[in-house]
Amino acid sequence: MRDNLLSKRDFLAHTSTGLGSIALASMLGQQRILADGSVSYDPADPFAPRRPHFEPKAKNVIVVFCAGALSHVDFWEYKPELIKYHGKPLPGNERLISFQGENGALQKPLWKFRPRGDCGKMISDIVPHIGECVDDICFLHSLTTKSSTHGPGENLMSTGFNREGYPGMGAWVSYALGSENDNLPALVAIEDPRGTPQAGMNNWTNGFLPAAFQGTAFSTTKPIRHLQSPDGSNRQKDRSLLSALNKLNEKHSRRFTGDTDLAARISSYELAARLQLSVPEATAVDKEPEHVNKLYGADSKNQVKADFARNCILARRLIERGVRFVQLFNGAYASAGRINWDTHNSMPDLVPGHAEVLDQPVAGLLKDLKQRGMLEDTVVMLCTEFGRMPMFQLGNTGRDHNPDGFTVWLAGGGVKGGTSYGATDDFGHRAAVNPLTVHDVHATLLHLLGINHEQLTYYHNGLQRRLTDVHGHVVRDILA
Repeated sequence: MRDNLLSKRDFLAHTSTGLGSIALASMLGQQRILADGSVSYDPADPFAPRRPHFEPKAKNVIVVFCAGALSHVDFWEYKPELIKYHGKPLPGNERLISFQGENGALQKPLWKFRPRGDCGKMISDIVPHIGECVDDICFLHSLTTKSSTHGPGENLMSTGFNREGYPGMGAWVSYALGSENDNLPALVAIEDPRGTPQAGMNNWTNGFLPAAFQGTAFSTTKPIRHLQSPDGSNRQKDRSLLSALNKLNEKHSRRFTGDTDLAARISSYELAARLQLSVPEATAVDKEPEHVNKLYGADSKNQVKADFARNCILARRLIERGVRFVQLFNGAYASAGRINWDTHNSMPDLVPGHAEVLDQPVAGLLKDLKQRGMLEDTVVMLCTEFGRMPMFQLGNTGRDHNPDGFTVWLAGGGVKGGTSYGATDDFGHRAAVNPLTVHDVHATLLHLLGINHEQLTYYHNGLQRRLTDVHGHVVRDILA
């Protein structure tokens, strides 16, 4: 019978307990980093806290992902020349063809820009609440990306690759650093109250990383599935059963120490049991005081805004309880731009509704983190998969996809507030000053967490894979 045989895998596992291996493991364990750059972790305890490569500026991350492509020239990047040349063709590109076809004349910002904060940053009137926070924000105005379609664009922004199957940035961070909370996941995705983004769970997937680092979807509008005990269950009997099951699991896992899927499954079931106690308390946003609800706009009569505001409160509550990485989605997979930012037409009618949902809740999140002293340790990033063209599409009132120039902003966690880095050209069409890639953003985000993006690797299909592939540099000019 197989139980009485010593397999090749078992033989190698047993011989690894020699004195040399013990000494090597001890030295590596002190740093939790292997010689090839991969992370040393216990599959049975995958979220044990791990030290970063160097002293971090931040401990946690909240990413606000505006799905559908928010227009940088209408929100964040002021372009006087775009106003001056309104109604005229783009010089040198009079018949520019983009994602959906030919473009028309240049279109000035649909809403007025004005200086905000002590720094005097020009921000659109469509986001007055976020405008109040500019002294804490660093705007990266020269982003570029490799895709002009939504699904691949979301993949690239979240995983560093436009194809599926690669780990999300939150999975990489939880793999590198573990968690500060034993009772909640290290990586949580909070879906928009209107639905999931186009790339779905690929935004928070573990990809080829061990299964334990898959993200968990939370929401204030949708309960976590299968968390409640079945009707008629008896807690005392359940505990006895779980105790016996744990003993069997421990015995089985000791025999198959290299099976990370098995260890991850055991760990996930143990976490699920703890979630039954921790999730109701963590997600109890209805217990927040009235002034907090008012700050975020959770008391709004606009139900979508109120629900998104409650999601923002949930993000703060999760970070407050030690969750390492939260992805907070604004916008769901849809056509015609009615429940996300994909506004190829009717921008004057559609965008104000999206901005209302986004503005006060995100500003409330920044203000709340700051007043609690949490913004110092938390990086908040607002991103989108690509930008929008500085002209309307030919024959309608919407802007087409623009992968050649757009804005991402960062706040808190070691970032210089009240600053801007890079710029697109005079019309907001292409990155012209200090062009950046998504890999640069990822490298900088990891750096703020004390992680060297070139050293954080995982061996897969013959290669040492990285979140930043073989690219990326830290944007040091924005570091405080």
